[in-house]
Amino acid sequence: MKPKTFIGLAVGLALSAVVGAAHAFPDGPVTIVVPFPPGGATDTTARLMEPKLAAALGGNVVVENLPGATGAIGAGRVASSPADGQTMIVASLGTFATNPYLQKNLSYDPVKDFDLLTVAVRTPNVLVANPDFQAATVPDLVAAMKANPETVTFANSGTGSSDHLTAALFWQATGTQGVHVPYKGGSAAQTDLLGGHVDVSFQNLGAILTYVQGGQMKALAQTGETRHPMLPDVPTLKELGYADVVVNSWQGVAAPAGLPAETRTKLNEAIQASLKDPAVVAEFNKLGFEVVANSNEEFATYLTEEMARWKGVIDKAGIQPE
Repeated sequence: MKPKTFIGLAVGLALSAVVGAAHAFPDGPVTIVVPFPPGGATDTTARLMEPKLAAALGGNVVVENLPGATGAIGAGRVASSPADGQTMIVASLGTFATNPYLQKNLSYDPVKDFDLLTVAVRTPNVLVANPDFQAATVPDLVAAMKANPETVTFANSGTGSSDHLTAALFWQATGTQGVHVPYKGGSAAQTDLLGGHVDVSFQNLGAILTYVQGGQMKALAQTGETRHPMLPDVPTLKELGYADVVVNSWQGVAAPAGLPAETRTKLNEAIQASLKDPAVVAEFNKLGFEVVANSNEEFATYLTEEMARWKGVIDKAGIQPE
């Protein structure tokens, strides 16, 4: 072999090795950003996924909580991260579907700035009250709200969250108006509900199931299409005559837009494997969550539908961007 040919071959092999290394995934720990405090549904989703996801990727996976602004702070951080698969986000309906209509100068676009990977899980919301609250049924609650307008306090995990907008939808359907009391995350809202500082709340089933079963909260209704098997005695709002108040709280998984094809494929396969693992499914079901694990395309279609639906609710309620 001629010297120049040998040198050219060596350089070519070296460059190939560098390119291959540059596209290696994962190259170090993979971070799942949870844009809410620990303890809520989003945090639970990420932490149940984490062990199996790490096993499927063959590396470390770290969950990092970056709360604030209904998920906007954490989402903005992920949107501006390199599109290399090393950073992902698990976030809620509010972060993906409603923040664009509720926050001025949002630092990310949920459609353009993310590769939407999957809707991980969903669960109906449950209309819960402190045990000492006067109303024991939805008709009781509606009657109380009509008799004393804008006196019943509704806790939620933040402006634009699923629980806030479910309440707004409920007010629109019943011709009532409650007092909107936002918190920084679902766990904080639940704490004040348990303490009797607020009256009622729409919280996702998975977050309040143990409180209802333990008698620390009373469940007035749920927002699923049909009754949930874990709360078989609690009616749906649909069966009570409010057909439009069918709502699922959901958690989606996304990464910065522009993932390399091979990285995206590997990440998709790992996420699907983690969500569909029988042990993980059992844990989610135990908490009242249904594993969805749909495709990238299905998530994109669903997000478009959710954004249109909740924009209508926001516009009708006159909720202004903050």
